[in-house]
Amino acid sequence: MLKIRKGDTVLVLKGKDRGKKAKVLSIFLSKGKALVEGINLVKKHRRQGNRQDQKGGIISIEAPIALANLMVFCKECNKGSRVEFVKNQDNTKSRVCKKCKGVL
Repeated sequence: MLKIRKGDTVLVLKGKDRGKKAKVLSIFLSKGKALVEGINLVKKHRRQGNRQDQKGGIISIEAPIALANLMVFCKECNKGSRVEFVKNQDNTKSRVCKKCKGVL
């Protein structure tokens, strides 16, 4: 079970976007990285396509960022927090904030 999942709000710990909160768009398990909305933007030179609606030029896109540089953001504590796994009564696991014990 992953500590950070698609759709989570995360806090960036390192890099040029340190301190920002954003939503996880996708996770690349084999690389240990995540694509986060509006974080780690890089410039990409795009060539004009065959169709008229595809414009060329320099665009900004999100690049993957290491999972080690992200921390799950707890809405109850209003802080970044570590994740704990707890077994429920029906033998399912759930992710819980270590500080306030709120379900993530």
